[in-house]
Amino acid sequence: MRKKELSYQILFNVVMAAFSVLILLPLLLLFVASFTDNSEIILRGYSFFPHQLSLSAYGYIWQEKAQIFSAYFITIAVTFVGTSVGLIISVMYAYALSKPYFPGKRFFSLYILFTMLFNGGLVPTYIMYTRYLHMKNTIFALILPALLMNAFNVLLIRSYFNNNVPASLVEAARIDGATEMQTLVRVVVPVSKPIIVTIGLFIGLAYWNDWQNGLYYVTKPELYSVQQILNNMLRNIEYLTKNSSAVQKSTTLAGSLPAATVRMAIAVVGMLPILVIYPFVQKYFVRGIALGAVKE
Repeated sequence: MRKKELSYQILFNVVMAAFSVLILLPLLLLFVASFTDNSEIILRGYSFFPHQLSLSAYGYIWQEKAQIFSAYFITIAVTFVGTSVGLIISVMYAYALSKPYFPGKRFFSLYILFTMLFNGGLVPTYIMYTRYLHMKNTIFALILPALLMNAFNVLLIRSYFNNNVPASLVEAARIDGATEMQTLVRVVVPVSKPIIVTIGLFIGLAYWNDWQNGLYYVTKPELYSVQQILNNMLRNIEYLTKNSSAVQKSTTLAGSLPAATVRMAIAVVGMLPILVIYPFVQKYFVRGIALGAVKE
């Protein structure tokens, strides 16, 4: 049996290693392509071993460094505030739903399930946020719409509370005279770190990668996020490349633009901070997904 189990384990490790390589290869190709000369990509296509390297794509992005640094500041601030507030709201909502004696539990459970299935649509939502809540061209337009709380996150946290937080701990805190808020902060949250970090990562990724709120509600350049700036740069370079005759600088300008490699560089710039942070939260992410979805 031990030899059989060992052989299965080796086979499993080989399969998982192959899947890991398949996942990492596109990222590696993306990174290498961002340093490849644009003309080589046009003539020979993408390659893991380019013959000619170039920093022209990053040079093009560096020309907008002042705006990019400002956009990074906006994105970091929005991600930090939105993730913190969204995580607090989700944890408190999930904790209330995990209590069998919570008044109105059925109504609030139905309410959050309803929001997973139906919404008002883009036009009514836009009118509400711009005309009645006056959020257009404000920092709140990047935080509140569609991202602050997600019903799936609440249900995942509630499942974790129900299945993995010992009822004896909560009961002991209640006997000691702790209030519900004290029980949540001092007892439940410390033993729920995996799911909280996991949901925090979900919310943070949503804020970091968001460009739709900026597209809908923000027209001031000083409020542009990183994703919106990079998306604008991508559209500008595509326009200049496809319409060089309209720019009155003829084909010289279009030929000098690293249209192919700048797409790769933009993707690298956009995802680099997430790649740096993710290894530090990976262990909590894996544990949170496993424990929050399956009862032990």
